[in-house]
Amino acid sequence: MKRPGLRARVTAGFAVGALLVSAAMALLSYQLTERFLLDERERTAKRAVMSDARIVRAGLDVDDPEVLPVLRSLDTGANRRALLWHDGDFYSRTVVDNTLTDSLPDSVMTMVSQGKAGVQRVRIGDRPAMVFGVPLGPDTALYEIDYMGELDGNLKVLGLVLTLVAAGTAVAGALMGMYASRRVMRPLATVADAARDIAAGNLAARLDPATEPDLARLATSFNHMVDQLSARMERDRRFAADVSHELRSPLQTLSAAASVLERRRDQFDPRTAQATGLVVEEVQRFQELVTDLLELARSDQPADSSPVDVAAIARQLCRQRGLPTSLVTVEADTSPVWHVDRRRIEQVLANLIDNAQAHGGGAVAVRLTRHHSLQVLEVDDEGPGVSPDDRDAIFDRFVRGRSAGARGDNDGTGLGLALVAQHVTAHAGTVQVLDRPGGGARFRIELPPERT
Repeated sequence: MKRPGLRARVTAGFAVGALLVSAAMALLSYQLTERFLLDERERTAKRAVMSDARIVRAGLDVDDPEVLPVLRSLDTGANRRALLWHDGDFYSRTVVDNTLTDSLPDSVMTMVSQGKAGVQRVRIGDRPAMVFGVPLGPDTALYEIDYMGELDGNLKVLGLVLTLVAAGTAVAGALMGMYASRRVMRPLATVADAARDIAAGNLAARLDPATEPDLARLATSFNHMVDQLSARMERDRRFAADVSHELRSPLQTLSAAASVLERRRDQFDPRTAQATGLVVEEVQRFQELVTDLLELARSDQPADSSPVDVAAIARQLCRQRGLPTSLVTVEADTSPVWHVDRRRIEQVLANLIDNAQAHGGGAVAVRLTRHHSLQVLEVDDEGPGVSPDDRDAIFDRFVRGRSAGARGDNDGTGLGLALVAQHVTAHAGTVQVLDRPGGGARFRIELPPERT
């Protein structure tokens, strides 16, 4: 399972944190409000019950008391029901409801039988209520049931509101997390952009330490690292260029001497003629190697892009190599003019076509296509293809061995495909080798739209 990104984790952390805090505050607020409202309701109802008890006691403290008129004189409102226990029977303002009498808690009735007033919260059916009991004499007691439907409804509304507030707070926390993570990731995105530019050959890319004071140390260290890397690459480039340049003079002398020997080869005995042929081939290969090294020495420079007719260059290279120009095709809705470095793209095409000729049984197609917003260049050959184990290593420097041997021979400098990768990287593109349908290899280059 793919691990969530840093931005997603920060956003989730803010959301969960906000939800936990808001839920805790909502629960605490609900409990305190519920306790306050219930206590206030109990005090109010208790005062009313004690007032009713005084009225009932006065109404029964006569020579011939009438219970029903006394109960009907009570102002119990719509939420309270009064029950009078007198001489072993229950009385109410109307017909005695057995449901009410059965709902009287034993604990309240026990306290009343002991001469103490009592109260308990119960549920009668699905309605919450408070049951009060007040002793009025040895065989007389007043019980009142105070229904709390309105208070219960208010508490439910309060709970719903607090739940919505908690959910809203969690959403707000997530939004704050998104904003905070974006603010935190913005400097890292700047670092990533600078690193991408440097990888593409723009060694002048730097970070501004003043942009984010908290990341000033990172920016300074990054810039110092780039300075050291740039200096080292420049030293390596100069070394390769100087060595290659110094080799050119003796190589020219060797090449001239080899050409003289080659012209007189038919005058030598067989063994000398064979040796002469080997010398000529190796001198030529040595010249190619020096040329490639010089090209590699300057391949880390940024691409000098301009509008270039890539299809025309491909056809010209095919003519130079005796290949039919019909190999080059441009897919419909694809412009043959790309915004690229002419020198680099020409060498990329030349190296891929030469690689197909030398190791892939010959080039069979050069295509310019579009894949979504990408410009795509493909070169197909009809050789044995490239094994999956070699598809990454084949673009490294001086890699021939198994990769080249599987595709033909071990001739060449081992730098052609490395140069292709370098030039494509300078354009912020990618290069890969795939299987060609029907057999062979397909070298595929993709360049981003901003480079085209």
